[in-house]
Amino acid sequence: MLCSAIRPVSRSCLLGESPFWHPIDQVLYWCDIPGQSLHRLDPVTEQEQAWQLPWEPGCVVPAAEGGLWVALRDGVHRFDPLVGQCVELLAAAPYDVRQERFNDGKCDPQGRFWVGTLYEPRDKLLASLYRLDPNGFKVCASDVTTANGLAWSVDGRTMYWSDTKAHRIDAFDVDPAAGAISRRRVFATFPLRHPEQSLETYGGRPDGAAMDQEGGYWVAMYEGARLLRLNASGHVTDEIALPVQCPTMLTFGGEDLRTLYVTTASYNRPAAELLAQPWAGRVLSMRVAVAGLAAPLARRLCPLR
Repeated sequence: MLCSAIRPVSRSCLLGESPFWHPIDQVLYWCDIPGQSLHRLDPVTEQEQAWQLPWEPGCVVPAAEGGLWVALRDGVHRFDPLVGQCVELLAAAPYDVRQERFNDGKCDPQGRFWVGTLYEPRDKLLASLYRLDPNGFKVCASDVTTANGLAWSVDGRTMYWSDTKAHRIDAFDVDPAAGAISRRRVFATFPLRHPEQSLETYGGRPDGAAMDQEGGYWVAMYEGARLLRLNASGHVTDEIALPVQCPTMLTFGGEDLRTLYVTTASYNRPAAELLAQPWAGRVLSMRVAVAGLAAPLARRLCPLR
């Protein structure tokens, strides 16, 4: 059996995203982008906590200095859960906040923070992938509309990045010491949805992703009601059907990193769909056979202010 029974473990939100299992605190964090909130779940006590934020959070990562880094529309901030608010602006957004916002982001194995953007008009390839360096943000890749799917191979020498709108996942070679990427190529593509095509025959488009310890790239297929596992050649090896139409991202958690947590969306979904899928917007959980990789801690590279 590929996974255990699927169950919801959180309250509902609008559009859950960027889940990660904190390797030190042993709790789950995620954010609600349009709800402008950050969430934490202790699966032992089943206690869930939420904090409101001043802007939409695209992603959140654990920090080596303690606390979290959260990428809001206006920039990357340090968030302190003990006081429940952002306490420091690490770097201001390098784009026009009226048309663009941060989206999917993660740290590479060395602790460098990478974050992509979403170009909200969605009519041009104007989103980019940034790396946060000592001198600020550096554009490392571009020509996408909705940056998503960041993950690194087990050895850290391959990076994956997707454009959800284009239904495409790319791969890059990585120099782990320098953090430089090169040799961009197509890793996997998925059929576009035709204007009159029903969701029942549409497989979805690649959203957030995570890597397991055997090199499997797991991706949430938005509007496809499923998770896919791809091998290093980009071929689908496994599939998990979900009871919600719109999974957004996944992460491995629990003490053994074999609990798969999946964030989902209810935002702007048809009323009939939400009536039929009451778990939409909740975090789903299941046990899997292969463990995932622990979330790296963000290392401060920007000068202290």
